[in-house]
Amino acid sequence: MTKAQDAKALIDSALSDLAEQLETGKSESLTRFLDMLSRFHSYSFGNVMLILSQRPDAVRVAGYRAWQKLGRQVAKGEKGITIIAPMVFKKDTDEAKGDGDKPVLRFKAVTAFDLAQTHGDELPEPVAVTGEPGHYLKKLTDTVRSQDIEIVTEHLSGASGESRGGTILLDVALSDAERFSVLAHEFAHELLHQGEAPSERPAKAIRELEAEAVAYTVSRAVGLTTSTASSDYIQHFGGDSKLLASVLDRVQATAATIIDSVLTE
Repeated sequence: MTKAQDAKALIDSALSDLAEQLETGKSESLTRFLDMLSRFHSYSFGNVMLILSQRPDAVRVAGYRAWQKLGRQVAKGEKGITIIAPMVFKKDTDEAKGDGDKPVLRFKAVTAFDLAQTHGDELPEPVAVTGEPGHYLKKLTDTVRSQDIEIVTEHLSGASGESRGGTILLDVALSDAERFSVLAHEFAHELLHQGEAPSERPAKAIRELEAEAVAYTVSRAVGLTTSTASSDYIQHFGGDSKLLASVLDRVQATAATIIDSVLTE
């Protein structure tokens, strides 16, 4: 087979495997991770400010009993973080005259704790891409920069990477394998979505599916172990095998472009 045919066969095989994973449904690791996330509250802007003012390095905050349900215990002597919680009460009969049973909303101070203040079971984490990309990481980096796209490494809060149109941000904590995969993902966003007018861009679920399907294929091409990392990511954003089938042409073309640059010696 020619080089182009080899690349097409590799891409077709990878995307077929990805579609099969999506057909299977959410993996056990993703299910456990999503179950864990459901136990954490979404804090109001005011409470976020309260948390950061008391513990600027907080990463995941929950109440004492919530941590116990996750198999973790607040360490002895830890000082809690004070936040404000809404409480709904029914008025006493005498107070409620003329108002029926209309509930009353009040607020009280409650105590929460950050992950670093606890010990116990490890929290579920999404499956990560593993392996050694070797010189392919530099090849991908050079390919991205050849498109006049700047790569900036910094501490990102809650994200591994971000595409900003001409700039890609990568989190400093990524392993080489994760850095390769995330860079491929954000590069796909740059190629597929940043040139489009905001009103013409596809929905977020489609954008994330396209970028991650490209990253999965390119990562497989250089020998990285992807496991269910990509299918977990795609399903987290609501993607499935039918959605993948609807954008296969775009994914295949973008993956082929990147693979051709990265695998060329």
